[in-house]
Amino acid sequence: MTQTIGLTLKIWRQKLPDAKGSFETYDAADISVDMSFLEMLDVVNERLTLDGRDPIAFDHDCREGICGACGSVVNGRPHGHVAATTLCQLHMRHFKDGQTIVIEPWRSKAFPVIKDLVVDRSPLDKIIQAGGYISVTTGGAQEANTIPVPIEQNKKAMDAATCIGCGACVAACPNSSAMLFIGASVSHLALLPQGKPEAARRVLSMVRQMDELGFGNCSNETECQAECPKEISITNIACLNREFIRAGLFSTEE
Repeated sequence: MTQTIGLTLKIWRQKLPDAKGSFETYDAADISVDMSFLEMLDVVNERLTLDGRDPIAFDHDCREGICGACGSVVNGRPHGHVAATTLCQLHMRHFKDGQTIVIEPWRSKAFPVIKDLVVDRSPLDKIIQAGGYISVTTGGAQEANTIPVPIEQNKKAMDAATCIGCGACVAACPNSSAMLFIGASVSHLALLPQGKPEAARRVLSMVRQMDELGFGNCSNETECQAECPKEISITNIACLNREFIRAGLFSTEE
């Protein structure tokens, strides 16, 4: 028999970007502990719809922890309290019967609220766009050993490439810094030969774009690393700083 729990939800509701928002309270009874957090919100929305009320707006897509579309602050923690877990992979068995759960959108000047739990994360897309491209030779697949890459360097690059761009690092940072996000992007290309030709231009453009979009600077709080669902290391921020200084001092890029 499936175990169920009852919850009290305090959810941020905001009809429009420039409207005043507030928390509203909902009772969520008979929630299966086998549900994901998003499935629990689906059930709440079904009940609101049947009652003729406006369902809660929230982002979601793959629901497999891959796309980075979902994300809300749950009891003060981006993606909730379970480490290395996206909101779509967070299951209700991690909550207790009778518990109160506070659900908010990402809080950052760079991520304005669109509606309820949905925020505009397009600034992260603009930063990636500013990073541009890498030089690749099109045509047939190249023989794997033509460009040797040390295994440790390869592992670090692949670890950095697991960033899904969900924005939890920005939401967790007291400065709303996007430096872990940019650090992951810069690192995974800077560590591989294919990313070298445009490395200087890439890092200068991405940091400039980050500043223009209103993200804050890193002050080594490390909340970004603690809340990242893909466990991206802050050593990637150190790599970002090295690449930025090297580009500023030794390249002709502006």
